[in-house]
Amino acid sequence: MRNADGKICYLEIPAEQPERAARFYAAVFGWRMRKRGDGATAFDDAIGEVSGAFVTGRPPSRSVGLLLYVMVADITATIERIVSGGGEIVEPPVPEAPEVVARFRDPEGNVLGLYQERSLGPS
Repeated sequence: MRNADGKICYLEIPAEQPERAARFYAAVFGWRMRKRGDGATAFDDAIGEVSGAFVTGRPPSRSVGLLLYVMVADITATIERIVSGGGEIVEPPVPEAPEVVARFRDPEGNVLGLYQERSLGPS
């Protein structure tokens, strides 16, 4: 992990059912799950650069304000995993757009984005 001033390093994702959220993010993005000392369900992203936890007692981020985008190699395959995992696509990718992006709602109700570099894979 690179430590750098200004680097985004930790996320708190609202989840009424943290175990359900953990299964979803592990299946869709390959995030590694773990239990913290306080019993909370925590995660590390697929490359070990960002960590976080699922937090209860907060409403989900249902509308777009601050929007987190997760980088993926194949947005089409990721969308299939999102839908099969109980999420929904709220804004599909636009094929002719300069950036390959989409937005989805996780099973907890949070809206996040997907980003695929055009050179990383199919769109």
